[in-house]
Parts: sequence; structure tokens; C-alpha cells
Amino acid sequence: MGMISEFKEFAMRGNVLDLAVGVVIGAAFGKIVTALVDKIIMPPIGWLIGNVDFSQLAWTLAPARVEADGTEIPAVVIGYGEFLNTVIQFVIVAFAIFLLIKAVNRLARKQPPAPEAPAAPSEEVLLLREIRDSLQK
Repeated sequence: MGMISEFKEFAMRGNVLDLAVGVVIGAAFGKIVTALVDKIIMPPIGWLIGNVDFSQLAWTLAPARVEADGTEIPAVVIGYGEFLNTVIQFVIVAFAIFLLIKAVNRLARKQPPAPEAPAAPSEEVLLLREIRDSLQK
């Protein structure tokens, strides 16, 4: 079997195609969540805590400066605001996936329970059977 035919067989498996569709839809969903967080969720949160734009939050370790020879040295900053946005996006995606899995599990057909073996008769029933059998003799 040649390499091309092996690749064709691999690429045409259902799981590979399902995975490809999932990746494409996941990328599109990621863009939707990014827009949701950046444009809808974060502005009210920033407004509530004092008109703060999370994406602009940063710690400045060293300010920007201009050297004596005119060379501009950019500021050294840790941009933790973008990290906060990313964490919030992750939480939203995780929650959305949780809701999706919960809905799929609810819609999945429940298997009927396996029939239980009949319970063994109690001692009283066994004793009554013995008495009945004795009386019939």
C-alpha cells in the first residue's frame, strides 16, 4: 500500500473529518467568545469598577525613555489586562461547553434498566411452602 493511499484512507476516516469540523467550528466559536468578552462583558465590568479597560491594565517595570544619542527605548510592561480577558474568555467557553454536554446527556436516550433477578423468597414463605407441601401428603 503506497503512502498516498494510506494517507487517503487516514484522511477519509470519520473521526478525522469530525475532528476537522470541530476545529473549524471551535475557531469560529473562539472569535465569537472573544467579541463577547471584549465588546459586551468587559465594558460594563470596567464601568462598574471605575471606567477601567482591562485590556489596557499593565504594570510598568521600566518607563520608556530616550537615550542621549536619540535612541528610543520602549517601556517594559507586564500586560496583565489581556491575561484577565483571556481567563474570562476561557471561563465562558468552559461554561458553554459544560451546558452543551449537559444538554446532550439529557437528550441521550436512557437505556432501560436491566431486568432484576427475582428476589429469593423469605424464610416465612419457605416455611409456609413446606407446611403446605406437608399437608398435601
